[in-house]
Amino acid sequence: MEALIQPNLAIDLPYPPSVNHYWRRVGTRTLISREGRRHRRDVCAALAALGRAPMTGRLSVSIVVHPPDRRRRDLDNLAKALLDALEHAGAYRDDSQIDLLSLERGAVIPRGSVAVEITEVSH
Repeated sequence: MEALIQPNLAIDLPYPPSVNHYWRRVGTRTLISREGRRHRRDVCAALAALGRAPMTGRLSVSIVVHPPDRRRRDLDNLAKALLDALEHAGAYRDDSQIDLLSLERGAVIPRGSVAVEITEVSH
């Protein structure tokens, strides 16, 4: 029987902006939007409260997305902002460490949220 692997990090975070709302064009420059910067700050604060060092190994990331309402949404449009915010917050050094990424739609909850589990894996 295979042993269950416990996540190295399990955290609930605010609902991220979609990739369509994460970037803004200002003249010839592309910048992270105000909404994207706010989400990044919220994720940084949540991880700072845990006082953890960045993970350095290969990673498996499991995300359960709890949307704020029943509107149609593409789950893959949320991953970029969330993974970039987790990297910026120091959950891991670089999102290229992720070997397995799982996205699942969960129940609708007011204001939305995402439940993230990150596990170091060996290959």
